Amino acid sequence: MAEVSPMMQHYLQTKEQYKDCILFYRLGDFYEMFFDDAIMVSKELELTLTGKNCGLEERAPMCGVPFHAADSYINRLVSNGHKVAICEQMEDPKQAKGIVKREVIRVVTPGTNTDMASLDEAKNNYIMSIVYTEDKYGIATCDVTTGDFFTTEVDAERKLLDEVSRFNPSEIICNEAFYMSGIDVHDMKTDYQLLFQHSTHGIFLMVLQMRHCFHISMYRQ
Repeated sequence: MAEVSPMMQHYLQTKEQYKDCILFYRLGDFYEMFFDDAIMVSKELELTLTGKNCGLEERAPMCGVPFHAADSYINRLVSNGHKVAICEQMEDPKQAKGIVKREVIRVVTPGTNTDMASLDEAKNNYIMSIVYTEDKYGIATCDVTTGDFFTTEVDAERKLLDEVSRFNPSEIICNEAFYMSGIDVHDMKTDYQLLFQHSTHGIFLMVLQMRHCFHISMYRQ
């Protein structure tokens, strides 16, 4: 049975940790994508799909973008609702002994994108966290580019949807109980054109991630 190369072993291990992301894997002057990521991204960004010998019987599907122009490609993918994990070279390849050390240094999502060139200056880019517990919804909303941070609690689905309409977030993080609350998540994704993702830490993860926000408002319905 064929065995993948050490570089591809590391790629696959990293991809396993970021299954829900498109993995931009730095190789020299390019960020490369492989397998399903490469097939999908090559279609969305109209890139040439090639292949790489990696020890398997068939070449691994591959496409790539120059590292110095990566931001524009990342922004296009994020605008389409994708999450992008950037795996960077952590040492000079010329000085490396064996495989070059690489680590994911950043995950870019619609609600955490800070590239001002890709954002609409006329409106905020909010990320929202929703926790459903004891028939109530805890809501935290933040714009990471401005530091605005709002929290509230509501006791009805209609009030929740009013909050979503008010802030129009590009991304929502929610706990598992929210999916079981009776809210039609599919309709919310479609109606508001946003990215939904699950977090077992829910609102507490949101607060920790946004701990450097400096305009904090708390209010009740």
